Amino acid sequence: MLTKQEIDFLDTYGYLDLGQLLTADQVDQINDRIAELMQSEGENAGAELAASNYIRHPKEEGADRLADLVNKGQIFDIFYTHPRVLAGIEAVLGQAYKLSSLNYRAAKPGKGLQKLHVDWKNTVVSGSYKVCNSIWLLDDFTEHNGSTRIVPKTHTVNILPDEAMADPNEKHPDEIRILAPAGSVFIFNSHVWHGGTTNQTDRDRRSIHSYFCSREQPQQIDQKKYITKETMDRIGEKGRHILAV
Repeated sequence: MLTKQEIDFLDTYGYLDLGQLLTADQVDQINDRIAELMQSEGENAGAELAASNYIRHPKEEGADRLADLVNKGQIFDIFYTHPRVLAGIEAVLGQAYKLSSLNYRAAKPGKGLQKLHVDWKNTVVSGSYKVCNSIWLLDDFTEHNGSTRIVPKTHTVNILPDEAMADPNEKHPDEIRILAPAGSVFIFNSHVWHGGTTNQTDRDRRSIHSYFCSREQPQQIDQKKYITKETMDRIGEKGRHILAV
């Protein structure tokens, strides 16, 4: 599902643009479902994150969150089963991986800035990689609306942004932005330095993250705890394996 050139790019730079994997109609349908969930869950939106022992920042000022999308509609199945995404995850983690969480994040106007960080216990990886993320763009990502920043090649260094920078909230001289139209998907090795930027527009900047970990790691969202019979019956043997249920 990935070319050798794509795998080499991901290995070298720590990220990869997979192109537009969602049509405009799919993006609209997903955003409509997200709006329904935000309204129905209200103040409890993202509550599953707070219940997890493996998420450092379950509540984020200036960002809307939803979690456990695995069990909130068939429309979300593509986010953890798309062959090109799974090929990218496998290129980073090897064949022994599983979905850790499937969450929604929207940077609110004037908000969304995150310091540069890594996603594995905030420590430098030694040996094989443990975590890998995919970000699905539900809006165009631009220079102004809080697009994700990545510092290429930092997944291979033995120092963290907190140690290397006076202020990891500041712009890094080597950082690049994920800039692409809605429906696009990017893989990034979660040991690469990355973070959200400030949304300088008057509209939310929306995305979904399908976040994977190596098979022996605990999941951010315990899929066995939350899995419903409807989901279990729908996703088949491959889906159950990816969720480790």
